[in-house]
Amino acid sequence: MLFDLDGTLVDNMPFHIEAWIETARALGRAITAAEVMRDFAGRTNAEILPALLGRPVAPAELSTLADAKEALYRELYGPHVAPLRGAVALLDDLAAHGVVVGIASAAPRPNRDFVLDRLGLRDRFRVIVGAEEVTRGKPAPDLFLLGASRLGIEPRDVLVFEDAHLGVRAAVSAGMVACGVTTVERPEVLAAAGAIATAPDLDALPDGLRALWRRA
Repeated sequence: MLFDLDGTLVDNMPFHIEAWIETARALGRAITAAEVMRDFAGRTNAEILPALLGRPVAPAELSTLADAKEALYRELYGPHVAPLRGAVALLDDLAAHGVVVGIASAAPRPNRDFVLDRLGLRDRFRVIVGAEEVTRGKPAPDLFLLGASRLGIEPRDVLVFEDAHLGVRAAVSAGMVACGVTTVERPEVLAAAGAIATAPDLDALPDGLRALWRRA
């Protein structure tokens, strides 16, 4: 089983959105929250920043801009870090049923470390793969395929939890089954992207979905 991180294990996407809006404003660009979710969620900073600026971005400039945006996000989210409702209980349930789990997230390593270390959840995941290990972010399937490979599981046997439509599309493209978590996007948006089920958090998953790992 694979989890996205931002918006899926933690409800932090509003802080990412605010950080992107502020970053864009500082660069002389105006973007909306809807545009961030539509165009950015699940993509890497190396993909986002050239699109935002409308031009190629040299590596040094890319690193400076990305670092500033992510530092702002961590400043904004720092006082609010908490697991999404039901996340810890779900991880307990999966462990009790012998299900191996990993994270496949486009979040940069400092952001992943920031969240997982604050929550003490790092040891719950057999593998953690991130943006620095692939050239394409979501909706390309690369992150999820890498995660499945590291877990030693065939893509067709992987259930993915995702909050963004680009992430759901990536999971489907990888040949996996996706459950949408509606922390930011509407259920119908995630269902249209290919999610077989949706839930507002990880406590409210439908029984039919839980039956996938609870059956003998």
